[in-house]
Amino acid sequence: MTVDEVIAAASAQTGLSDIGDPSVLEGLQRLLDAYAGEARFTERGAQMAHGDLVTYMALRMRIEGWLKDHPELLDAPVEKPLFVFGLPRTGTTLAINLLASDPARRSFLRWEAYEPTPPARPEELHAGPRFDAMDAKTKAALQYMPHIAAIHFEEADSPTECQFLMTPSFCSQVYESQADIPSYRQWFLHEADYRPAFRHHKRTLQVLQHHAKGNWTLKNPWHPLYLDALTDTYPDARLVMTHRDPAEVVGSICSLIKYVRQIYSDDVDLKGIGETFMETFEIMIARADAFKAKHGASAIHDVQYVDTVRDPIGTVKGIYAAIGDDYTPAAEAAMNAYMAENQKGKHGKHAYDLAEYGLSKEAVRERFKDYIERYDIPVKG
Repeated sequence: MTVDEVIAAASAQTGLSDIGDPSVLEGLQRLLDAYAGEARFTERGAQMAHGDLVTYMALRMRIEGWLKDHPELLDAPVEKPLFVFGLPRTGTTLAINLLASDPARRSFLRWEAYEPTPPARPEELHAGPRFDAMDAKTKAALQYMPHIAAIHFEEADSPTECQFLMTPSFCSQVYESQADIPSYRQWFLHEADYRPAFRHHKRTLQVLQHHAKGNWTLKNPWHPLYLDALTDTYPDARLVMTHRDPAEVVGSICSLIKYVRQIYSDDVDLKGIGETFMETFEIMIARADAFKAKHGASAIHDVQYVDTVRDPIGTVKGIYAAIGDDYTPAAEAAMNAYMAENQKGKHGKHAYDLAEYGLSKEAVRERFKDYIERYDIPVKG
């Protein structure tokens, strides 16, 4: 498949042609080259991966089309968005779900990642045909992929990762989760300009907030990779970073990546997953530390995973205090209701073994020794 073929297929789906900033085509070309030469897809996997590219291009066209018809939306600010991030599997999902319970907040919902236009009215956020269609898909995932649901599950109207606001710019970690594509990984981590992706990220939020407003509260574990581009786009962003024993982080994410890649390929390199994600985490930590060195330690509010699990409501209350937002009785009541309905392990238990990826707890902790000590991260044993 070529870039032109992706654009043509998306145009056929949407009846639109404007893709906005053409610089994003560099990432698309990198993906297509990597898919052709490196991905080791099954025939079905290749069809799914290329179909995703068309879907994301179509999403991009729909956002650009809506903004063409409603240019006034670009004048509306996205004020003081809150971003929750950290190494994957460090409690970001629990934190964002609790924060999103607050009726004053606005989150990017799973169904919106697939059908963002027309922008929802408040009564449509948790009901309606688009919600129903995604609800059917999530129920199917529970039935046919329970092992993935036990690791990470989102309801149709759960907050989803805002890296799905970056996929239509073809600059997102989503793609490396799906396939072993070293050339794209090299470009994504070391060469890509992240700013065009964040510009589209913001344009999409400006569309989505047309009717359903609130303080944007967003989550993407991978944001430490591009904090400079994020804050260039959102200068008044509030930042929260979660931390957990790296031995638990690495084992958990390797397991998730294994299962996701097996959807697309019969040839999954488990030891390669272990090594590449260890390297990625080192880069994420280094960039977060560099951001703090440049902007001050208080530029990012740090949260321990063990605190989030031990006292989730108290931990979130601490986030409110750190960022200066009002913690209201309505917010606390909604968070308590969420916790009552969503106990840990609701969708099954996640078990993993570092040895499967050529790693051990001792080796992981030694490699991240400085990080553990600098953030005083509790480790088991």
